[in-house]
Amino acid sequence: MTQTEFLNIVLPFKDKVFRLAKRLLVSTEEAEDATQEILIKLWNNKKKIKDYKNVEAFSMTMTKNFCFDKLKSKQAQNLKIVHSNYEDHSVALQKQLEANDSIHWVGRIMESLPEQQKLVIQLRDIEQYDFSEIAKMLEMTETAVRVTLSRARKTIREQLTKTHDYGVK
Repeated sequence: MTQTEFLNIVLPFKDKVFRLAKRLLVSTEEAEDATQEILIKLWNNKKKIKDYKNVEAFSMTMTKNFCFDKLKSKQAQNLKIVHSNYEDHSVALQKQLEANDSIHWVGRIMESLPEQQKLVIQLRDIEQYDFSEIAKMLEMTETAVRVTLSRARKTIREQLTKTHDYGVK
């Protein structure tokens, strides 16, 4: 496989690898390092890449496993998962403040979710993977992915509603 062929296969999803790594490792620098490691591993195994049906799903699984290993290591004791979202600058200041507050609370709620729910939310709602792809990456059934996603969304929704309704009666 030539370098050009390799790049044509890997470049379309390298940003997804980075975003998943950033979601899991928090630190931009750690995520960049993880992404680089994954790309190097793919390059070193470029002869085998053609054997994989879905290189992107394989890469995302590699990223997840690499990040979990990094989180388990002693050098990553103080890393945590956080959620960040985009800002819409076209809304009024009050709406922007409310949106930022909601994003903050969603991030805090996501921190309290079980690890598997965090991953499923990231892969489905942020990275836009299909249930079948997520099932392969996380070695779950599609039904289990749907149930996990439903539970995660329900928890976020309930906790966010409690937060917004606090003191309003």
